[in-house]
Amino acid sequence: MSEHEPNIWCLLGRKAGDNTQVRALAEALGVRFTEKQILARAYELLPHLLLRVTLAGIDRGASSELGPPWPDLVITAGRRNEPVARWIRRQSGGHTRLVHIGRPWAPLETWDLVVTTPQYFLPRQPNILHNRLPLHRRLEGEVPDHWRGRFESVPRPLIALLVGGDSGKFVMTDDKGRRLGQLAGGLAQRAGGSLVCVASPRTPASAFAALAAGAGDAAHCFPWGGENPYQALLALADAFVVTGESMSMLAEAADSGKPLFIFDMADTDPHWWQQAHNYRYKPLSHRMAMRFGPRRMRRDVGRIQDALVEAGRAIWLTETSELSANGTPTAQCESSAELLRSAQAVRRLLPPR
Repeated sequence: MSEHEPNIWCLLGRKAGDNTQVRALAEALGVRFTEKQILARAYELLPHLLLRVTLAGIDRGASSELGPPWPDLVITAGRRNEPVARWIRRQSGGHTRLVHIGRPWAPLETWDLVVTTPQYFLPRQPNILHNRLPLHRRLEGEVPDHWRGRFESVPRPLIALLVGGDSGKFVMTDDKGRRLGQLAGGLAQRAGGSLVCVASPRTPASAFAALAAGAGDAAHCFPWGGENPYQALLALADAFVVTGESMSMLAEAADSGKPLFIFDMADTDPHWWQQAHNYRYKPLSHRMAMRFGPRRMRRDVGRIQDALVEAGRAIWLTETSELSANGTPTAQCESSAELLRSAQAVRRLLPPR
């Protein structure tokens, strides 16, 4: 690293969506950066809540080395890496600037910059940058010949079904997976095209199996853990179906400018307390936090879904959804401009070169 080149660290964790946003912002800066993989322990929440600025909640042996020279800038996302970022700044004697993506648990004044989106209820203040959609990297370069050849002969239009999973109050059950497969399969059948279903790390295996069964034999399904055509489909697909809880996948599909259908992951029964899957730790703790936590700690992904639909960039997936001749919403979103604007805000934090 040259004398005048900034030293930038990206803290990465286990959530692919968070890592995608961190990398996208770092790459948009146009300078070199170092990725630091942080592995949190199962009990990390307790020391993080009690000690706040600590490494007690991470497995230091399995995580990347953290030591001098300390960085000029740290970019992070997600609760688990917040204490690590603050610990790094303490070690640097306050020199390191901190950028957080999403909604931090620490006081907002802790951060030099917070890059956030509508599902979080953050206020308007100088160190908070509000975007409409999560940050992501634009797909560049050629699609690998392997995937282009794999899908070259399938009937068009090619509809890519991007499947998320459990997140907050949303639980991907087998029944939801089966219904999603049926709806997406019906959409492809009415269009005379093909359906390619791709799982993510959050997709329960049993729910994806139910999805595949619901979609039928004509669907091409890629469970998580094997080969994954996700990036290729962003370029090759003619339309997208995305589970509504995944903000990153929604942003990437919307940015393609191609028709986008959103599958509603909410429970159809309004009495959530009568459904056993809602008593799992994640959905139950999320509901309690949304009910009793401060407004700033709440999250409503429906705000992003509704904004996409109201802007004509997406429609809800139903039994009667159609890919018409003149297309469903194809307006390209402004995420590229938002990424550029976010990078400019971060550059103002860096020392002069």
